[in-house]
Amino acid sequence: MPAIALERKGGPISVDLSVIETHAEPAGYTFWQTDEGEPGKWGIIADRTAAGGRAIAQLSRNRTDYRLPLAIYKPFTGKDLEVSVRIKAVAGKVDQAAGIAVRLLTPDDYYVAGANALEDVVGFYRVVRGQHERLASAFVKVSANAWHTLVLKAEGDHVTVSFDGNPLISVRDRTFSEPGKVALWTKAHSMYYFDTISITPLG
Repeated sequence: MPAIALERKGGPISVDLSVIETHAEPAGYTFWQTDEGEPGKWGIIADRTAAGGRAIAQLSRNRTDYRLPLAIYKPFTGKDLEVSVRIKAVAGKVDQAAGIAVRLLTPDDYYVAGANALEDVVGFYRVVRGQHERLASAFVKVSANAWHTLVLKAEGDHVTVSFDGNPLISVRDRTFSEPGKVALWTKAHSMYYFDTISITPLG
């Protein structure tokens, strides 16, 4: 049985987590980190509430505040795309933030859409040379221990972010105009689960 399965159904790439053994690192991913602290700890966990009973989890409890672990999906590189993922905040006292990075060129250069369960905010950011800058945000309830769907769509210089089916953010920025990687993203010691990961190339 393969460690990870990819399916193309009318364009989207879906990552099948149900075939991966628990406690293993997620196959098909490599792991980077922006800035300080020990590296993130990524693994597959069993969760009866997750689609297929499996989720990718960031499990490290390192409390360094400015620490952004990344799980990069190796098979795909793209510029214009829509990425959808379900996320669940499980723990974190310093922070409870997680999301999607796109057009990722280096561990210090990318766009990211994130949801924060401590602050009840969804934001869109750019990370340039390791510096994290919020470009837009919207206040919305981000319940802990509950699944939410986060969608980031990037076409040219236009980016939109939706949360649980509701469009929240629309912004234009030209900082990153080249194809890059897609990644799962967390902040500080945020423990989050990720499932139902889908990447749709546009154009």
